Amino acid sequence: MRAVDLVVKKRDGGTLSREEIACLIDGYVAGSVPEYQIAAWLMAVYFSGMSRQETGHLTDVMIRSGTVFDLSGIDGPFVDKHSTGGVGDKVSLILAPVVAACGVRVPMMSGRALGHTGGTLDKLEAIEGYTTALPIERFCDVLRDVGYAMTGQSRDVVPADRLLYALRDVTGTVESVPLITASILSKKFAEGSDALVFDVKCGSGAFMKTRQRAHELAESLVETATALGKRVVAVLTRMEQPLGHMVGNFLEVEESIACLRGTVAGHDLQPDPRSADLMEVTLRLAAWMLVLGGACGSVDEGTRLAQRCLEDGSAWERFVRNVELQGGRRAVLEQRYGSFRASERHTITASESGRVQQIDAYKVGMAGVYLGVGRNTADDAVLPHVGIDIHRKRGDGVSSGDALCTVYAENAEALRRATPILEQAFVVGADQVDQSPMILEEITNL
Repeated sequence: MRAVDLVVKKRDGGTLSREEIACLIDGYVAGSVPEYQIAAWLMAVYFSGMSRQETGHLTDVMIRSGTVFDLSGIDGPFVDKHSTGGVGDKVSLILAPVVAACGVRVPMMSGRALGHTGGTLDKLEAIEGYTTALPIERFCDVLRDVGYAMTGQSRDVVPADRLLYALRDVTGTVESVPLITASILSKKFAEGSDALVFDVKCGSGAFMKTRQRAHELAESLVETATALGKRVVAVLTRMEQPLGHMVGNFLEVEESIACLRGTVAGHDLQPDPRSADLMEVTLRLAAWMLVLGGACGSVDEGTRLAQRCLEDGSAWERFVRNVELQGGRRAVLEQRYGSFRASERHTITASESGRVQQIDAYKVGMAGVYLGVGRNTADDAVLPHVGIDIHRKRGDGVSSGDALCTVYAENAEALRRATPILEQAFVVGADQVDQSPMILEEITNL
């Protein structure tokens, strides 16, 4: 079959078989189908869409384009979480040790910051010595020992996704729900997970700005995973303001440590109320992972189990052990806690009294890009010690002159570029602010 005929078929609204999709994708990876024909096919998919069966076929072909992790030598179950991306989203750093402490293993393949959204790998690598480039053998060793391991996508794992994503990024086809679905599922199932929980974010700081679009993606993820025989849950969560109160790579590690240690019974480090939304999302996702992993029979029971592993210190112990096994230096981590900050700093204050009506997560994320928290392109470097500490969350009362956030920058130019964006991100007014729950909707195939 000819690639051009398959492009035309999809352009005209036709449905491709698994063999036809494999012809395109396998040919592209092998170099026998040229990039311009795949670019045309991606645009045809963007406008014509794909059926659930087609999306399942595409996902399966992408999974089989490279190495699939073999976890058969490790006792399961294996459950992972995937976030569609947000600002201040450090959930994985807290959730993975919590779930592991509860007896469910978490093989986690994470990504890097791109655009206004942060990346788990960049946050972990802000820990001195921590490596996320784990060979499969080392990944399995850490997973077996600690109960969770964190790694990035290597070149031999789902190479089709790496090639397709780069092409989608420059052809205006990133937002296609079937293509997003196949990209997410192929990476996650290649890592060996038995089940998955999706954190599908919606709001200004998410890729899906509206609840309708987030629901569409969540349904696609659940239905496609079901067709592939996988058990999944999709949780829609708010991303209107940054999650928690720290935005920045090491800053978010600090907040994660505070959440893990601050909930240990009798510990002198107390939980920060500004992290309440972060912990609400984390505990809900952890509870679903425990249900999928068979550690409990209900979400309520899973929440109690996760809370208990936080309070007894076992989750914190797992975090420390993981840091050590993945090359991190615990002594340096503790030494830097509370002090690893860029030298240029500026506090943004309220210009009037009232309540914080809005903290635009997208604007905060873009300010972070100018500071060096995130990237404009995949080749940009990030800085570990820059970022934003948010002092007032949405709904908090403020007086004129009160601190809204503190900005940490590498140099005066970065501070100059980020400051006006952050000033626009905060809106203070006289109206009362409803505190809506973080969890909007849950979709499952259980």
